[in-house]
Amino acid sequence: MRPDLAAMLAVALLSLLLALGFAGQPWLRRRRRARIARQPFPQAWRRILRRRVPMAARLPADLQLRLKALIQVFLAEKPIIGCAGLVVTDEMRVTIAAQACLPLLGTARGFYPELKQVLLYPGAFVVDRPAPGPGGVQMDQRRALAGESWVQGQVLLSWADVAAGAADPDDGHNVVIHEFAHQLDQAKGFANGAPLLTSRAAYREWSLAMRHEYDALQRRAASGEPGLLDPYGATDPAEFFAVASEVFFERGAELAWQHPALYEQLKRYYRVDPLAWN
Repeated sequence: MRPDLAAMLAVALLSLLLALGFAGQPWLRRRRRARIARQPFPQAWRRILRRRVPMAARLPADLQLRLKALIQVFLAEKPIIGCAGLVVTDEMRVTIAAQACLPLLGTARGFYPELKQVLLYPGAFVVDRPAPGPGGVQMDQRRALAGESWVQGQVLLSWADVAAGAADPDDGHNVVIHEFAHQLDQAKGFANGAPLLTSRAAYREWSLAMRHEYDALQRRAASGEPGLLDPYGATDPAEFFAVASEVFFERGAELAWQHPALYEQLKRYYRVDPLAWN
């Protein structure tokens, strides 16, 4: 065989093997995840759920089992890295994973495919953000945050706020659900309050309902009128979606009563019905 022909065949064979490898990756990933999900849920993790995440006990039995399977896969794939000297324990990992997996309960939408790691701080962490200064000049402004989601594949969390949010599942405030709702919104490369939906009709219905509720929240926030939804949701549509998601999972019955159109859109998107949990 001529050397040039042998080289061409070798390149073609290599290309074929690479193509087959890439094509097989989703199947291999699904197989690996199924294997992890079938493993017995550790007893120590069960105790952590009971102690740290009381919301898990509210779920119907089938969703409790699904949550545990999701937790196992999430922790097998997503590293949680301690920052500012924090040593990450299983208690922290399971507490975070349980709340991060609540938005995944209703449908298979991947395990936050763009997320590479979670950075965990002991408490609120300080970031510099550009803000308009005198004369319209942009200036860095220091802010203390409980959480932040980055399009680049990171979620930053304060353990103190994670623990507090998990401990009270009735206050409508949960930093983990909030930031992971942002991750779902950012899956398309940017956040605008409209996560990936199934059709143009679904986007039209979402837009009409969300715009109406967002405008109403802005009016309430401007007048100082109290309400179920945190005024922080009036910052922009992306924050509105994240704030509404917190309330949907933690105070679903009140949301359904006070904001039925908003509840219906979130129920369709997350494909769970918190009204059935109580």
